[in-house]
Amino acid sequence: MNVIRALHAALAAGTLVLASMVGAVQAAETLPPVESFFRDPDITEVELSPSGKRIAVTTSAGSKRIALSVVELATGRSTPVANYDDADVGEFEWVNDERLVYSLEDRRNAIGQQRFFTGLFSVMADGSDPRQLIALQRDIVFVRRVGREPLSVFHELLSVPSTGGNEVVVGRWRYDGRYNPVEVTPMLLDTSTQRIRSLDIGGLGDVLGWLFDRKGEPRLATTLSGGTMQYHWRTPGETTWKKIAEFPRLDAPFTPRFVDTDGQLFVSTPSGAAGESELRRFDFATGKPQAQALVRTPGFDFDGRLLTDPESGRAVGLRLRTDAETTVWFDPKMKSLQGTVDARFPGRVNRVSCRRCGADDGVVLVNSWSDQDPGSWWVHYPAGNKWVGVGPVRKDIDARRMATLDLHRIKARDGRDLPVWVTLPPGAAKGGPRPAVVLVHGGPWVRGVHWGWHDTAQFLASRGYVVVEPEFRGSDGYGEQHERAGWKQWGRAMQDDVADATRWAAGKGWVDAGKVCIAGASYGGYATLMGLARHGDLYRCGVSWVAVTDPRLLFRSDWLSDFNDEFRQYTLPQMVGDPVADAAMLAEVAPVELAAKLKTPLLLAFGGQDRRVPLEHGLRLREAMQAAGSEPEWIVYDAEGHGWIKPENRYDFARRMETFLAKHLK
Repeated sequence: MNVIRALHAALAAGTLVLASMVGAVQAAETLPPVESFFRDPDITEVELSPSGKRIAVTTSAGSKRIALSVVELATGRSTPVANYDDADVGEFEWVNDERLVYSLEDRRNAIGQQRFFTGLFSVMADGSDPRQLIALQRDIVFVRRVGREPLSVFHELLSVPSTGGNEVVVGRWRYDGRYNPVEVTPMLLDTSTQRIRSLDIGGLGDVLGWLFDRKGEPRLATTLSGGTMQYHWRTPGETTWKKIAEFPRLDAPFTPRFVDTDGQLFVSTPSGAAGESELRRFDFATGKPQAQALVRTPGFDFDGRLLTDPESGRAVGLRLRTDAETTVWFDPKMKSLQGTVDARFPGRVNRVSCRRCGADDGVVLVNSWSDQDPGSWWVHYPAGNKWVGVGPVRKDIDARRMATLDLHRIKARDGRDLPVWVTLPPGAAKGGPRPAVVLVHGGPWVRGVHWGWHDTAQFLASRGYVVVEPEFRGSDGYGEQHERAGWKQWGRAMQDDVADATRWAAGKGWVDAGKVCIAGASYGGYATLMGLARHGDLYRCGVSWVAVTDPRLLFRSDWLSDFNDEFRQYTLPQMVGDPVADAAMLAEVAPVELAAKLKTPLLLAFGGQDRRVPLEHGLRLREAMQAAGSEPEWIVYDAEGHGWIKPENRYDFARRMETFLAKHLK
């Protein structure tokens, strides 16, 4: 693992940036249909089998639902191994070269119409021996059962060891009387016999999170109680656990990332004035991360994954995300291979994985995408320089007609660094100011955008709008200071950042300052409402869906909310505001209290089964606006939750948004 130190030198010169592809795009006579942007992808995921002789593919092409198929690479023969009329295959993994495990989803019905959990299933690569390992809430899909009864719905897959056996690690959840999670207990499940055996966890209890090594052995355990979090470590070969950190939930001195084959722990920890997290090795002698950073990505928090050789388990590279994704290889052969792939697909993100890496009969899987192209999958044989196309992610998207996406760094009104993403329709850079949509991400404590193709932004750009997406303070991924600067700033400095990004984009000449709409979902929907209330002069209209309309309702403890008690008691008060000490401030930034200022045209949409932001938020705001003499355009999808799952609802909302924006911006 000492070779990982080479990353410091490779990255010290600055941030790794992939340039956007800008090409000549011909004007389209017809607009791409809504369905092209919001339907399920043709290919969801592809994985090489351990031997490299097969690939497993989840695809919606040629099927009513997302199905799982296995393709023999030598012959091209495809075998459907999981295909349901009333369920979609979700995540899947190879357990060994002959068997896979997978879960189920329902991507055709709204949340209120769904009747099962994800479950867990296994099947052989030829489609034989199908087994249900973890039960569904209700058995609404037909499963030809073999062997034992499945485990209860209170189990989930935790880890798939990369040692080639039949066992996976599953966890059994335990909840208290209010359905708050108390602990998850790991155990080994044989996917070929369904036999369960205990996993030695040394008597450690009340664990809510585990980190396993490649053999499936638990190495790090996370406990949380009363707002206090603890990390516990167990070295390979030992039976006892050692507490290596204890801290308030929101003040972690480091974050565990991964464990190597030698049992070393790698963590990220904030550093420097901006608090950007760096990758470091943990020093068990001092009980702290080492002083020397192994990886730093200036301007961004460390966001990466260790890449290991599938056969030996040794570290061969690190996959990083800054503005875009890139891979730094320690292994010279893999570095050369990446260069070959990048030369074939220039100006794109090219994610490479392989089996029998470096051998004469090695097989390489490539996922290649850009800001204008949702991507395509390829199988490459280096020995003969042979390329075989698996297929495009979205076959009906013409990359030549898509918009470009770039990250800009600007200064907020108080001088704080403010990252802003801008999506420009073809020709917009030279065509003068255009109507624009300021799209505010949800969360809000997440990162909004990575460089790539994004459905909503591309849909809006296809209709002629510039799309501006600010990573306002409070957003994750740009340093601890940037995130913490957003604490207790809902509707205040966070909102100012959105306004500053809007004015900046207009000042660049891309955006017609008189034709701007603000839009977003969840927190983004909240920011839309506050933008209209606080900066109504900037926006001609607003589109807000599943929006928080009263932050005070987030603290309510009842069956309507899916927040657990720990989050409600110890996290929300610090990050949003204390419902008692900060009551006046929370009232000041509640859109429902500002309804009289919401005179701008507003499209307001909610899900009738939303437990994150219950429908009550929308009903209260609508009533307040009506009392103030204004009426929003109102949509309720009765069976939907916190977002639209049912395809028909996704299409309907996009069309309504398109009509609304055209009415007020063109």
